[in-house]
Amino acid sequence: MTVRERLTSYAYLIRLDKPIGTLLLLWPTLWALWLASSGMPDLGILCIFVVGTFLMRSAGCAINDYADRDFDRYVQRTKGRPVTSGKISGKEAVAVAAGLALIAFLLIWPLNLFTKELSVFALLVAFIYPFTKRFFAIPQAILGIAFGFGIPMAYAAILNFIPLEAWVLFIGNIFWAIAYDTAYAMVDREDDLRLGLRTSAITFGRFDVLAIAASYGILFVSQLWVAHLAQLSNYFLVGWIAALACAIYHLKLVSTRGREECFLAFRHNNWLGGFLFLGIVLGLSLN
Repeated sequence: MTVRERLTSYAYLIRLDKPIGTLLLLWPTLWALWLASSGMPDLGILCIFVVGTFLMRSAGCAINDYADRDFDRYVQRTKGRPVTSGKISGKEAVAVAAGLALIAFLLIWPLNLFTKELSVFALLVAFIYPFTKRFFAIPQAILGIAFGFGIPMAYAAILNFIPLEAWVLFIGNIFWAIAYDTAYAMVDREDDLRLGLRTSAITFGRFDVLAIAASYGILFVSQLWVAHLAQLSNYFLVGWIAALACAIYHLKLVSTRGREECFLAFRHNNWLGGFLFLGIVLGLSLN
């Protein structure tokens, strides 16, 4: 394998070609940064969290491919991934994940001790998540914790404590992850059943669309609660209503239970997260 081919394989390992995961991890972090700072956060802290989000998502992808290396080859969508196809060894994937996680930790070194302590727990959850598909009925909930841990970390970095609104935001994000990742899991449901893996799409069964709707419902109620706690202006509703329209569109897509439609619903959640961020920005800046 040439150097170019190896670098290309590493790029695929950390999903440089698929930024949707980074964006779904980034939006909740941005919600928290803006809320914790009551507006535009410190530019240095913002840069640390944006770069850290990319690094931790990349590390998570590498460890995920290591964990699923014996399953991915049997799934149409994942059989070409670098580890399961033999282009990159399992040891290399683990080394890449560890290296990226170390860089992410060094990145937050200028921040306070509380943020550093939280980052250790965030790292553990991110590395444990891929293995939960073997025994936990709804591993998407663990994903939600991993993808939402930027929320308490952002509040800790700016305020050095975590208020109630942060935990409400965090819980809402867990249910958002359950919603969008259940749609994602619906794409691979037949393959996962055959391989004996556990996902929310399998656990919810014929109630999958209802479960997604309920998870979205909890997300939107939590956002209203946060808006009340943070005393956001009614302009917040501009983004909230646009995000709600996205969720309704997603439910229409997943109700078909078609692979392409479910995958489109998953990817379109980037817009939902972006609209909620827009609502927070408007609610803070326009009074």
